[in-house]
Amino acid sequence: MSGQQTAGSDPYFPANGDSRFRVHRYELALDYRPGPNRLAGTARISAIAGRAPLTEFHLNLAEFKIGRVLVNGRATQYTHRGGRLRIRPAKPLPAGAAFTVEVHWSGNPKPVRSPWGGLGWEELTDGALVASQPVGAPSWYPCNDRPADKATYQISVNTPSPYTVVASGRLLTRTTKASTTTWVYEQSAPTPSYLVGLSIGMYQTVLLGDPGLGGVPQSAHVPAYLLPQFSRDFARQPAMMQLFEELFGPYPFNEYAVVVADEELDVPVEAQGLSTFGANHVDGVRGSERLVAHELAHQWFGNSVTIADWRHIWLNEGFAKYAEWLWSEHSGGRTAQQLAGAAYRLLASQPQDLRLADPGRKLMFDDRLYQRGGLAVHAIRCALGDGAFFRMLRDWVTVHRHGVVTTVAFTAHVARYTSESLDDLVSAWLYHPALPPLPAGQSKPAKTGYRPPKGGPAAGRGRASA
Repeated sequence: MSGQQTAGSDPYFPANGDSRFRVHRYELALDYRPGPNRLAGTARISAIAGRAPLTEFHLNLAEFKIGRVLVNGRATQYTHRGGRLRIRPAKPLPAGAAFTVEVHWSGNPKPVRSPWGGLGWEELTDGALVASQPVGAPSWYPCNDRPADKATYQISVNTPSPYTVVASGRLLTRTTKASTTTWVYEQSAPTPSYLVGLSIGMYQTVLLGDPGLGGVPQSAHVPAYLLPQFSRDFARQPAMMQLFEELFGPYPFNEYAVVVADEELDVPVEAQGLSTFGANHVDGVRGSERLVAHELAHQWFGNSVTIADWRHIWLNEGFAKYAEWLWSEHSGGRTAQQLAGAAYRLLASQPQDLRLADPGRKLMFDDRLYQRGGLAVHAIRCALGDGAFFRMLRDWVTVHRHGVVTTVAFTAHVARYTSESLDDLVSAWLYHPALPPLPAGQSKPAKTGYRPPKGGPAAGRGRASA
């Protein structure tokens, strides 16, 4: 496991996050009333100062009413403007010191504005959900909102008893008193603020797969009327889990849950250990199965192995896109080589102005980033051969489990799996906008632990799917 790293301000979102300290735990106690969309919360944040004394620091939080702010149990001065809660302790916090911050807030949560529309807390017709990528977490709780600052979480939500609450992590307790129920979840794996998931709605809970066979516990929370279609659309998710564990290594968390919101969503949304789909992604004919694979793959690529800042988003989306192709070729659909060809033709017909390893904020969710990211991974697979490629992939996930990574770290990692220089290939795909030649498939399957796809021998979201 790689250690927690501290990065500077994110160049795409310099107002989000504070690199002068890092958080190691959030304890959130929330009370939510769906009718008036009213949220009241208390956050207890355990953090560690950086290399210099802290005379002040900030958290990101939307325009709620602040009740009080405490540092190490003592009331402190603060200002709250423009989504920033600036906190000035009574005495400077020494370099490297552990400290706690307690924030009480209340109001009507709503999405924060972004170039991609509203992000974060979304009030539904009957309930709510959170879709925070990349900067929506402050829409519902105070946080050090940068992907490199990963922490553990305990989330307690009190809400009217007819509603089901699903959050990232393991359900510890569910306690009903009078007409309300309190749900308490624990996420023990380090988690970036944008990957803390929450959904509140009228759901029926079902298990996926056979829990008696062991493996990763998988649950689903679905509106009752969608269960017949859902049971077909997600029937192969346990097989996806098995394949991805073979190819990428053990699933990095303790459980995996999916929610189908009773609402149409533009794209599914992954959180840590939890993915949320819209009712429009359930059609009874597996019309969105590639998205089921995509969101599951993010548990390895993006959630366990997390980017240091948003310049490196292709490391999330390129591998999740490629996981779609791996599932397709394994399950009898088109091979990765065929899908790479289709993606290549699509990109060739579009502007060549995207730099994969640093696309800029405007293009970070452009569909071309997803397609070109998948092609870059396929190019590396073709260059290494299946044996070295899948060893490289498993080792990447293992070495950086629950850690923070960059594109430079990835390219250095890839170089260890070949005696030939891949500098030109990597540079062409990652750092130059012009489209390189289509990667050539392998002429024969490599002799490796990788199981050849059932459909034949191994070859060689805007925000299309988040």
